[in-house]
Amino acid sequence: MAFFFDVLIIGSGLAGQSAALRLAQTRKVALITKRSLKESASAQAQGGIAAVLDTRDSVEAHIRDTIVAGAELNDKKATRFVVENGPRMIEWLIEQGVPFTREQGEYHLTREGGHSARRVIHVADATGLAVQETLIPKVREHPNISVFEEHIAADLITGRKLGLAENRCYGAYVLDNASGEVLTFGAKHTLIATGGAGKVYLYTSNPDTSTGDGIAMAWRAGCRVANMEFIQFHPTCLYHPHAKSFLITEAVRGEGGHLLLPDGTRFMPKHDARAELAPRDIVARAIDFEMKKRGIDCVYLDISHRPPDFLSEHFPNILARCKEFGIDITREPIPVVPAAHYTCGGIVTDRKARSDIPGLYVAGEASCTGLHGANRLASNSLLECLVYAEAAAKDILDQAETELPRLPEWDASRVSDPDEEIIVHHNWEEVRRSMWDYVGIVRTTKRLQRARHRIRLLTQEINEFYWNFRVSHNLIELRNLVLTADLIVRCALRRKESRGLHYSRDYPELLPNARNTVLPGFSPTR
Repeated sequence: MAFFFDVLIIGSGLAGQSAALRLAQTRKVALITKRSLKESASAQAQGGIAAVLDTRDSVEAHIRDTIVAGAELNDKKATRFVVENGPRMIEWLIEQGVPFTREQGEYHLTREGGHSARRVIHVADATGLAVQETLIPKVREHPNISVFEEHIAADLITGRKLGLAENRCYGAYVLDNASGEVLTFGAKHTLIATGGAGKVYLYTSNPDTSTGDGIAMAWRAGCRVANMEFIQFHPTCLYHPHAKSFLITEAVRGEGGHLLLPDGTRFMPKHDARAELAPRDIVARAIDFEMKKRGIDCVYLDISHRPPDFLSEHFPNILARCKEFGIDITREPIPVVPAAHYTCGGIVTDRKARSDIPGLYVAGEASCTGLHGANRLASNSLLECLVYAEAAAKDILDQAETELPRLPEWDASRVSDPDEEIIVHHNWEEVRRSMWDYVGIVRTTKRLQRARHRIRLLTQEINEFYWNFRVSHNLIELRNLVLTADLIVRCALRRKESRGLHYSRDYPELLPNARNTVLPGFSPTR
């Protein structure tokens, strides 16, 4: 079965939904999401959105903070582009009806690690969820947007795959989870908004949807990827045997929270002059260091010195969630550990959100725009989603109409039903365990080489399984997961220094010149 649209958007987070709403004014849009519209990393974003909204703040200060956090690897033009457009993006969200938190009639701005001013606008401690809940009804009700939930993209359809001279993107093959049928989605323009790859690690704050799908598909289609070694580990994920991937927002530290050892001693001041307000990479490494040095399972984040009413107003979801596990944050500290959180690298993307392949755009965490450099500044992620979703929409609307070639349907004539589904589960666990053990917060060349060896063996096994058996949701994700893991390791092995989120014991020094790690896209001739 085949569907044809003006624009195909793969992914339903803030980047995908905001792009869909902008494009649907004049274009027919298909929005596919592998779970439901509300299941995305955007919906789990707690802290807020960074933008210059206070007269005591400035664009130059926001740019400077972003570049300092990014260890000077940031693309300065891209950084200015995003920061300068920040206030306008917030205005757009307010127009959509997002109920940002107010205090005494003014929008409340909080401060997070790495920021020199209060510039994070938020909705209590569940900003992403509030934004998604505002946009989802508009997306569902728009007559020009067709929503396909429980649909996962298997691969992009490109001119190269069709044997054409130009390697343009013409849509994607998409698995309908309900029917098991692979559908053909033809589109004049395609936007990847699939998010990052946190699930490549055993412990992550990301939802189950973050398996690197867009990055893997784009690389297989021939797009460059860059800076995949920079995986941000959020310093404070709730440590509890029954708490799955629950993040304790950076704003807790921004509002005065202290990190403590089990005996109640603060440790961040001896690691960095900014203490708990240091950028995430520094805080995560400090926690990792203290845990390994002392053989402890976690550290503690204490905000109990703030009034209960303040905590109830600013962190109602964290207060309620911790209470479910018997932790009263008004009286006692929260046990926390670092967890894989954000993919700072991705598909190389210009300031119009264009990839290397004509007709293929990227917005959000799947992209590498140059904004984040070697480490994302807190709350710049949702801002990037909004700015590049708008950039993609503008460029698509400016393009002349193109004709689609004949698109063949998915060929499943030579495959059979898998007889050993357990292999998929075992390989999934092995990839994630290997990445956690060998490609974590602190790395060595030997560990990276060990990971590369294991990933190569798994890749061969998974590819054989993929080409011989009928595809499933889990198999598509596993194929993308192992490829994304390989891209991370390959980039990490190329970086002979410690910069930002990539810390190597073998190369602890910072090189004088900041350079991107760029991998060419897959080519069948290489």
